[in-house]
Amino acid sequence: MNVMRTGMLLAFMTALFMGVGFLIGGTGGMMIALVVATGMNLFSYWNSDKMVLRMYNAVEVDQNNAPEYYGIVRDLAARAGLPMPRVYLIENDQPNAFATGRNPQNAAVAASTGLLHRLSPNEVAAVMAHELAHVEHRDTLTMTVTATLAGAISMLGNFAMFFGGNRNNNPLGMIGTLVAMIVAPFAAMIVQMAISRTREYSADRRGAEICGNPLWLASALNKIARGAKQIVNEEAERNPASASLFIINPLSGQGADNLFSTHPSTENRIAALEAMVDEFRQRPADKQPMATPAAPANEESDDDAPNPWGRDGSSRKGPWA
Repeated sequence: MNVMRTGMLLAFMTALFMGVGFLIGGTGGMMIALVVATGMNLFSYWNSDKMVLRMYNAVEVDQNNAPEYYGIVRDLAARAGLPMPRVYLIENDQPNAFATGRNPQNAAVAASTGLLHRLSPNEVAAVMAHELAHVEHRDTLTMTVTATLAGAISMLGNFAMFFGGNRNNNPLGMIGTLVAMIVAPFAAMIVQMAISRTREYSADRRGAEICGNPLWLASALNKIARGAKQIVNEEAERNPASASLFIINPLSGQGADNLFSTHPSTENRIAALEAMVDEFRQRPADKQPMATPAAPANEESDDDAPNPWGRDGSSRKGPWA
């Protein structure tokens, strides 16, 4: 199903890319767009994960320089029956995380320093379990390629402003130019939103199953949503096409209009997770919550409490020290 969805998505994006090329440069423009789109699809399949990680200046970490963070991901991957993904850290104060990669064998997960500063180990585990659920469902390929192509379509739409007015090249004249500038990028955005909303609920449920406690993820989503509203993610603002990759919309205008949000309502996601509690209490012993690093006794109080990773001046090393 996921392979079919990816194929349909790539076909739609390719057709959209060709259509914009036709509106800008007629038949010749369409053929050029076809060649470019084909090359971009292939390039995105093999390299889109590297592009996204580079976009956010993500740094790979391991057992030596991030033992707690890396250990949580390792244990979660084992619980999920997945290959160990590459683990990255993003130097950004906004709490957030995403996964990328074309398949589970070539996956990567990334968390921001803000996420590790503001969340407890249990909440970090729940967030990374959510990201591993995306890896398991192969959402990472779908959304990374979608983000890459949506950004390219938007850029091509901008080109129409400069090249679409030539009647000799543009068969539909000004109407074609407006379609290329507005309709095509809008259509690409709609595809992103439709896929992103449905995949988040599925990843929430599977993430709760992997870590063993839906309330951990509910609490994490609440903290991340509040942090995303208060802290600007400048890299995401410069690359809005990548917003759908994150567990919570990283854009500052995320609450402006729910109709055009790349993510479902955080309140609805939390409610769905809370509704799973009774179901999870009846699970067998081997499906109970995973063990995570111990946190200070007051770690559940508020965001201003000393964080559980030891970055409050204690002698305990943080996950990337």
